[in-house]
Amino acid sequence: MYEAFYGLREKPFSIQPDPDFLFMSKRHRLAFTMLEYGIQCRVGFSVICGEIGCGKTTLVRKLLATLDASVTVGLVYNTHTGIADLLEWIMLAFGQPYLAATQVERYDRFQQFLLAEYAARRRVVLIVDEAQNLNAGALESLRMLSNINADKDQLLQVILIGQPQLKQLLNRPELHQFAQRVGVDFFIPPLAAPEVALYVQHRLQVAGRQQELFSQEALGRIAQASRGVPRSINILCDTALVYGFSAEAASIDAAMVDEVLQDRREYGFLQDQAQ
Repeated sequence: MYEAFYGLREKPFSIQPDPDFLFMSKRHRLAFTMLEYGIQCRVGFSVICGEIGCGKTTLVRKLLATLDASVTVGLVYNTHTGIADLLEWIMLAFGQPYLAATQVERYDRFQQFLLAEYAARRRVVLIVDEAQNLNAGALESLRMLSNINADKDQLLQVILIGQPQLKQLLNRPELHQFAQRVGVDFFIPPLAAPEVALYVQHRLQVAGRQQELFSQEALGRIAQASRGVPRSINILCDTALVYGFSAEAASIDAAMVDEVLQDRREYGFLQDQAQ
């Protein structure tokens, strides 16, 4: 809608995860490095936590884009507290047969799959998103799978991605043994105010605009209202550009952002972090 008016090739503030738009703040860069380290060093469990909308899923997608054919990846997204045993979901994630089999048979099949991948010199990495939804039983089933080893090598590496509740879950007494297996543990906080301005400019540049579009005062308002959460920043900036386009404004100033925020308070039906 507003792309051509503001000299953009595409929408710069979509809330869909897109590795091309990933802004590598200091903490995002460290999280990415820790994930790479975990895979390269065959760490059994890596845990990355952060608030909703902080860029965890986008970070994982960037990681996947860097992996070569020597790494076999399985993704589990449909997590919920009703899952007592993750093995069926894990086998499905790796394209392995799981129907009409007992639990013991499924375990044996998955073990044979891991051994075959190891023999082919491929590492197996399981990524579980929204892992804070898992219960203690599901996490314990993961720990048991991590016991499948060959000599000194870990055959299955697990990356858990989740909201801050995941850290609370892993600190429960009954998961003490699981927590001891975690080799990489990293938290991604919201962006600091100076990082918000860099984040906005980064996404505009990726979308094709080199000139500044938001005034410093406008960026300050966005940083405060969004609390530094990337998804909330995107929603505010995208709405501000729609308002700017409607008003044929050459740039977005603080008054424009204030109007967006005021309208969201008065007429919006969702109360979110961008209020």
